[in-house]
Amino acid sequence: MRLSVFCLFLTCLAPITPLQAAGEGDTLQQIAKTAKIRIGYREAEPPFSYQLPNGEVTGFSTDLCRAISEDIRRKLKLDRIELEYVKATPATRFILVRGGQIDIECAATTNNSERRKIVDFSYPNFMTATQFLSRKQDNLKSLADLAGRSVTSASGTVNIEQLNAVNRAKNLNISVMPTKTNEEAFELVVSGKASAFVMDGILLAALAATSENPDLYALSEETLSAPEPYGLVFRRNDPGFKAAVNESLRHIFTGPVIHGLYEKWFTKPIPPNGMNLNLPMAASLKQAYEHPSEYQD
Repeated sequence: MRLSVFCLFLTCLAPITPLQAAGEGDTLQQIAKTAKIRIGYREAEPPFSYQLPNGEVTGFSTDLCRAISEDIRRKLKLDRIELEYVKATPATRFILVRGGQIDIECAATTNNSERRKIVDFSYPNFMTATQFLSRKQDNLKSLADLAGRSVTSASGTVNIEQLNAVNRAKNLNISVMPTKTNEEAFELVVSGKASAFVMDGILLAALAATSENPDLYALSEETLSAPEPYGLVFRRNDPGFKAAVNESLRHIFTGPVIHGLYEKWFTKPIPPNGMNLNLPMAASLKQAYEHPSEYQD
């Protein structure tokens, strides 16, 4: 699918205006003035948001935000719109959104009640449960098998909170190793410095699939959570922008576009190395697309 937008790839942070620093305001008004939308992305979070070797930002969530940006361009009757890409990590994403450097974060961010106290979310665009990844040679099948071991997860994520909660509840005596990024956590498992990496199942599957030796790693069947939704993230107290984003997503989700996008990123080879997750659309996700609504936990 070709989307007619003008893309500008920048990594510098825009100055914070008083309106933005308050964490609320009229994002549509700002976009109308500047003809620019600032999109938060991740360097390595395939298939949702990642950067190719040539610098291009791509992914399932990125494609959704490109389509939303085009709908907003038409809504505001702009001749063109620039997409400014701003790098975010699990630890910085909410700070950048609340501070105004990012208008909409388009990656893989779980929507829950605690996070909705500081940012707002779009309709759910994906669902996944928390699992753990380990080396097959270690034969770790269950959470009980992690007792007394070193286990890693990225700081600023729901997953590390769930790991800590399970560790306390089950008295597993796990040594939790926080990292700044998912890539750092995965490398700890690769090197044997950590026995397992706790994260969203879909992200773990993608990291293993893009590694040099995917067959060396196993994804747990046991989960640390029920399936939880991802959403696009933006500032609170901005009903106009939220309505515009969700209106665009409703059109995408209830029409043919979402099926093409899903196939592109989850059932076909993706760049740069042709990784294929071979992940058919789950019934729960199909229902979420057919009947988009705000998530409440």
